[in-house]
Amino acid sequence: MRTEVIVVGAGPTGLMLAHELTLAGVPVVVLEKQRTRSTQSRAGALQPRTAEVLDLRGLLDPLLADAPSHNTSGGHFAMLPVELDCRPWRTRHPHPVTLPQARLEAFLEQRLVDRGVPVLRGHEVSAVEQDEHGVSVGEIRGSHLVACDGAHSTVRTLLGVPFPGRPGSMSAVVADLTLASRSEAVPTARGHFSEYPRSADGFFSILHPLDGDLYRLIFGKLSGDGPGRQVPVAADEVREVLHAVYGPETELGELRAASRFSDAVRQVERYRKGRVFFAGDAAHIHAPIGGQGVNLGVQDAVNLGWKLAAAIRGWAPAGLLDSYHDERHPVAARVLRHTRAQAVIMNPARDEEVNEVRDLMTHLLRLPDTNRHVSGMMSGLDIQYPGLGPRMIDLDLTTEDGPTRASRLMHSGRGLLLSLDGRQRSVGARSDRVDHVTAKTDEDVEGAEALLIRPDGYVAWSGSDGTPLETALARWFG
Repeated sequence: MRTEVIVVGAGPTGLMLAHELTLAGVPVVVLEKQRTRSTQSRAGALQPRTAEVLDLRGLLDPLLADAPSHNTSGGHFAMLPVELDCRPWRTRHPHPVTLPQARLEAFLEQRLVDRGVPVLRGHEVSAVEQDEHGVSVGEIRGSHLVACDGAHSTVRTLLGVPFPGRPGSMSAVVADLTLASRSEAVPTARGHFSEYPRSADGFFSILHPLDGDLYRLIFGKLSGDGPGRQVPVAADEVREVLHAVYGPETELGELRAASRFSDAVRQVERYRKGRVFFAGDAAHIHAPIGGQGVNLGVQDAVNLGWKLAAAIRGWAPAGLLDSYHDERHPVAARVLRHTRAQAVIMNPARDEEVNEVRDLMTHLLRLPDTNRHVSGMMSGLDIQYPGLGPRMIDLDLTTEDGPTRASRLMHSGRGLLLSLDGRQRSVGARSDRVDHVTAKTDEDVEGAEALLIRPDGYVAWSGSDGTPLETALARWFG
């Protein structure tokens, strides 16, 4: 089989990347070793920036069409009892969007299948060979390969790519379950995440409701001891924790799915090796705190997708592909740092010193400037790559076709030149990769008469920055 891009891994990162490449007209094949899609919820929410990214492609509304009511609680930092307020970041999605990872995966995979993209399940990669012309995985040949195959990436191992960092120091479980009966200690409605942690009899746990009668339970021993990740999670193990923390009247109904995880922290040094790229958990792992993993991976995919498509289609300017590493590696490195800090503050076996730190941080988060800074960091709304402007605000616009929003002008996956002063501007011979739209807005655009926006939603040029438009067009669009 011949294709252009081989994507290994059918999690959110790989599926989103395949969507981006398909949108750009690039042939892609997705390989996944699991024969059936996991139904375990795993990640439970989308951060505001990821919701914006999905909105850029017109994916968010259909994804949430059949979802339960949206979360109205702010995010959290280290499970402290202060809601993170994202409203100062001018987003249409100021709260984390409650959505199990399994629902996102099913939605994206169906989109690909509907477009005729091969998602080959039960296909385990056993060898990866690359040369100056392309990459081969068995009988499948492509010009590039992207490893989106998770924390224990087979591609990374086969290529001998180091994964430096710190091994896990604890073992914990995440499980989807129903309850046959429950005590008053069991939450019955969604609230702020700080309301869920409990500990008793040597265990820590977080139990919170999902859809319908389903709950997610995260637990472990306060000592950090526990079996390795390959050891199956037994129902009796879950019952012991429920009885210990929530009382003997809390009985397990059905254990739907469960897996083990640790707080290992690792990141590859370079996100590219020849014609192979790394994205999502194959590139970086961290403790699952604050809903960061899926969000990093989806945004890796959207950053890489249009750049890889540009290279394949022959118009990528020099350095465009390398900018994927330059832009995304520091973003993940920051997540690794702040999740480690949160793990210290969250430590369920709190001693007096940790409690003092928690009290101080709680006080600081109640200050508007601190809350804004931390909410931007946790949500991803504050990301600004070197040499670029911030993310594009989803402005309300009026075009010759009527009212619209900036995000709706980017469903094509192309760049956008947005003229806000009524002037017609030229994109040269780039009309196949940059759309030009003239619009008006009553919103604050800081005096900008026009904006050039990359396909991933970041401002590459503003009419108020003094740089010629042609310079920015050539830099990002060839």
